Amino acid sequence: MANNNMRNTRDFIVTWIERVIQSAGSMVVGIAIASCSLTPANTAPSTEASRSVEATPAQVASVSEATQGFRKTTIAKGLERPWSMAWLPDGAMLITEKAGRLRILRNGVLDPTPIAGVPEVLSAGQGGLMEISIHPQFAKNRLVYLTYSHGTTDANRTRVARATFDGKALRDLRAIFEVSQVKSGAQHFGSRILWLPDGTMLVAIGDGGNPPIQLEGALIRKQAQNLRSHLGKIVRLNDDGSVPRDNPFVGKENADPAVWSYGHRNIQGLAFDPTSQGIWVTEHGARGGDELNFVQASQNFGWPIVTHSQEYTGGEISQERSRPGTIDPKVVWTPATAPSGLAVYQGDRFPAWKGDLFAGGLVTQDVRRIDLDAAGNVRGQQPILIGERVRDVRQGPDGLLYILTDESNGQLLRLEPS
Repeated sequence: MANNNMRNTRDFIVTWIERVIQSAGSMVVGIAIASCSLTPANTAPSTEASRSVEATPAQVASVSEATQGFRKTTIAKGLERPWSMAWLPDGAMLITEKAGRLRILRNGVLDPTPIAGVPEVLSAGQGGLMEISIHPQFAKNRLVYLTYSHGTTDANRTRVARATFDGKALRDLRAIFEVSQVKSGAQHFGSRILWLPDGTMLVAIGDGGNPPIQLEGALIRKQAQNLRSHLGKIVRLNDDGSVPRDNPFVGKENADPAVWSYGHRNIQGLAFDPTSQGIWVTEHGARGGDELNFVQASQNFGWPIVTHSQEYTGGEISQERSRPGTIDPKVVWTPATAPSGLAVYQGDRFPAWKGDLFAGGLVTQDVRRIDLDAAGNVRGQQPILIGERVRDVRQGPDGLLYILTDESNGQLLRLEPS
């Protein structure tokens, strides 16, 4: 009788735990093995995994979509590795494809003919045509900005180009900024652009790549701590590519005046928070150690001397997780999500989401809603399953969230209230 009572009690507890896990599944983060932007060998959860105590991202989001008051709508298909999007004042959307094409979506229809006048790009590895951004005064000056990898696999760098868009083609395109050092390989170009309220722009530049890539006789990633280099930095520029006179390192010895913050690995999410007047970034770690950071001018974010990442080949990159003089991340993702695309939601279509961050995940194939309190502290995270690699996340002029998937047949998706 005692054994039966114990067995009944155990069965009741197990059943209760399973129900709690199901009802709270959206708060449980699943396991995903990730690297910078590599596709996982198998993204579908196995039968055995679905029975485990920890829910996979797919399980979490399949439950959450039905209960969180939103639905996913496909706006366009047939995009080849789309990377970035930007809206024009008339409601049309410009979309970059990594291979070197610029597309336009008008009234929900993707024009089959690419926009002419795009610069020649190095489309290899993580490089190609990346960010698209329009000038804050586009209605007056028609200026469009692009970031792209330029050169060969043996000698390349990130460039920023500016052109005039006449509705059909880019005109008078010219490079207005390029990274100070030529590198080899096709990794870590960074490339997000963010306009600040004062009319200057921030541009994220990656650290150049993983070992064994070297520069100046040392691993190239060490350039992230070299203030004379643009690698592993956020730079701040005027709209013509010149350096603002109030940049934090202007006039400082052994520092490039364009540098705004440093110690970054590879930022692919960059967003302005109008509430705090601050900058949020997501950046790729190596093996684990992806980060969400809150960035201000002149700050050092530690890479690679302070990091939660491990070497891809195993072992420590650094034994330091924190150090005086460097800024600790707000969130560390291990296993990695491979974050790309970031938005601070300020619309009124999802009132409960206002002020929250939305970060795309390439490997986890989701968008993470990051709940912030009034002081900007992270209170929790909630994955929204997309089922494809997420390259970009933006809030549209209509107050809805738009998502680009990084696939050979990529999609433009929209999250709408259900």
